Amino acid sequence: MSTKLGSVLAVAALTISTAMADVPNVAVDIAPVHSLVARVMQGVGTPDLIIRSGASPHHYSLRPSEAKALQDANVVIWMGEGLTPWMEDAVATLSSEALTMSLLKKEETALLEFRESALFEEHSHDDHSDKDHDETEEHGHDEHAHGTYDPHAWLSPENAKIWLNLIAAQLSTADPENAGTYFTNAAIALTETDTLMTEVSAMLEPIRGTRFIVFHDAYQYFETVFDFPASGAISLGDATDPSPARITKIQDRIKDQGVQCVLAEPQFKKGLVATVLEGTDAKTSIIDPLGVALEPGPTLYPQLIRKMAKTLVDCF
Repeated sequence: MSTKLGSVLAVAALTISTAMADVPNVAVDIAPVHSLVARVMQGVGTPDLIIRSGASPHHYSLRPSEAKALQDANVVIWMGEGLTPWMEDAVATLSSEALTMSLLKKEETALLEFRESALFEEHSHDDHSDKDHDETEEHGHDEHAHGTYDPHAWLSPENAKIWLNLIAAQLSTADPENAGTYFTNAAIALTETDTLMTEVSAMLEPIRGTRFIVFHDAYQYFETVFDFPASGAISLGDATDPSPARITKIQDRIKDQGVQCVLAEPQFKKGLVATVLEGTDAKTSIIDPLGVALEPGPTLYPQLIRKMAKTLVDCF
């Protein structure tokens, strides 16, 4: 190798090394949001995923490697304490120079209030009649401790579109040299998300008007965007088991409305779904709001939304 060529390669290597060194360490809490961040960072760097696949984000113990990734982060993008209340203290201990963004606290995020009843009926928070007592006890003292808004906002692709630009802006503040790439990636991903929404709407069209029950009330953002409402939930949150009265309400709803599909989730008790299905003709399938079986990365989010739609179609 000539001395001149060797010098050129050395300079190139130094330039690449310096560019890589300037890319911020980015930590993200859950896989769907990590996917959006990874898409915006594509070609520049890779964010760290804090909560491992298959674990509940509401209650989580960090592994040493995950704690280190969080503490070493220059940028932390997370849903917020409504979803991961344990993470609030960890974020508070970060360096004052670290940039943090809670997506649930961004005014641009479209939020929906928690639903209170097994059958999603409207009623006042001051209504404590005997009929609703089991619902209030089951949900109000636990899940609502972290606010009045449902934290599963990533299941709205409309929110995802908003977040892409917010993520690009946050990354650009930490890494202005790559701002052009971040915003270009966000713009392309926004177009991809529009295409995704059109595709999913078309998938759901043949079964529109059918009725289904979910295990865990986590899907109202998906239901709202695609105008495909559920008829009720076995459990309002994942921190409590449903009461016998609640199970009876759900069984009656299945029979009265001819509900055809009851959706379970990977991490929840299959026995409860079997109990609900007793004496009915409804089918069951497993729906996954976190992408447990998917490979983390920039393609996980669109795969997640498509897979949820396919689960519904297949169940019917």
